[in-house]
Amino acid sequence: MAEDVMTQAPGNVWKVLVKEGDAVKPGDVLFILEVMKTEVPHTAESAGTIKKLHIKEEDAVDVGQLAVEIG
Repeated sequence: MAEDVMTQAPGNVWKVLVKEGDAVKPGDVLFILEVMKTEVPHTAESAGTIKKLHIKEEDAVDVGQLAVEIG
C-alpha cells in the first residue's frame, strides 16, 4: 500500500533515518524535524519500501510538504 508522508510542522530537517530502497514497518521513524528547538519524529504508518525522499538534512520545510514516498 502506498503512503505519502507529509511534514507535520514547519521547521528544519534535523535527521533523515532512511534511504531510498529501505524496507520500513509501521512505527519506524523516517526523519526528525527540529521545530522551535524540539525534535518532532515522523513515522511510517504502513509497511513498504522507501520509493523517494523529497527532503534532506538541513532543509527548511513547511507544514504539509511531501517528505517521503513509501510504496
